[in-house]
Amino acid sequence: MQDPNEDTEWNDILRKKGILPPKETPKEDEEEEQILLQQSVVKTYESMTLEELEENEDEFSEEDEAAIEMYRQKRLAEWKANQIKNIFGEVNEISGQDYIQEVNKAGQGIWVVLHLYKQGIPLCTLINQHLSVLARKFPQTKFLKSISTTCIPNYPDRNLPTLFVYFEGEMKAQFIGPLVFGGMNLKCDELEWRLAESGAVKTELEENPRKQIEDKLMGSIRCSVPSRRDSDEDEDDDD
Repeated sequence: MQDPNEDTEWNDILRKKGILPPKETPKEDEEEEQILLQQSVVKTYESMTLEELEENEDEFSEEDEAAIEMYRQKRLAEWKANQIKNIFGEVNEISGQDYIQEVNKAGQGIWVVLHLYKQGIPLCTLINQHLSVLARKFPQTKFLKSISTTCIPNYPDRNLPTLFVYFEGEMKAQFIGPLVFGGMNLKCDELEWRLAESGAVKTELEENPRKQIEDKLMGSIRCSVPSRRDSDEDEDDDD
């Protein structure tokens, strides 16, 4: 009698017509096929978008659900980050009419830095320049500027420049007046440190750049002042 599992063209024809039963698969081959199937599933969902994951959700086994959920959350976080990066990256001008929409309704998890300024004030111009650099460096933060009296009627010039920092529409910090910024000597990394202290940006600076300048200044002062011993020696020489 002919073996029904034998690999012949005639047996293949009989199997297709249902005359012979399907060819038996060895147990080892079944286990190997199962492993390959699981590997293909993992490879498939790793290459899928969020939409594709939802469409093919029923095809995955229960064992893969936990891994797929973690992967979905990772993709979702990446998508949100990319959305934020695509929105910001520059300092946008607003008016008082835009304030509620741009600041108070900026969105969940959004930090906003608003600069109130006036043209013709050098320190305001300098801060706008620094903010343009920081906006590109920290695209996840929303940087805005507005002419002071356009945003807040009768806002006094003596309070300029002014920086307001908001998170989810709530004010978290404010920097008002030229003395707070240290005048025209303000460096971009010093402003970055200030904003990082308020939470508006995540800086990689390890310490306040202003402190480094102050330490150098104090060091130069100490070097230029004669010690008491030197002064005593000078007095003895005079005698």
